[in-house]
Amino acid sequence: MENRVTHFEIPAEQPEQSMQFFKEVFDWRFEQMGEEEYWFAITGDSEPGINGAIMKKRHPEQPLANSIRVENIEATQAMIREAGGEVVVPKTEIPGQGWLSFFKDLDGYIHGLWQNL
Repeated sequence: MENRVTHFEIPAEQPEQSMQFFKEVFDWRFEQMGEEEYWFAITGDSEPGINGAIMKKRHPEQPLANSIRVENIEATQAMIREAGGEVVVPKTEIPGQGWLSFFKDLDGYIHGLWQNL
């Protein structure tokens, strides 16, 4: 049995606005769990599971961040800004791998963007 991370939760003050942000920018779908104020995020059709890393902190307040793979970081950054988010780390090359950027969503949570080479 693999012990993979297969689920994440994003707390939101206004869940409807947060869901709209992720729908507009990443085309995620959401399904409410019964009558609870809890919505499952459907981020794609492939099997669940993500890989990650542990790194030395670069700043005392550095948060845990999940990265979302995108086709084009610049286009996604534009959609993030249009939807009310904020790009906090510009597109940065990771030699031989791809590009990375970070943004804040409507609740101020930091997420990464990843574009493969």
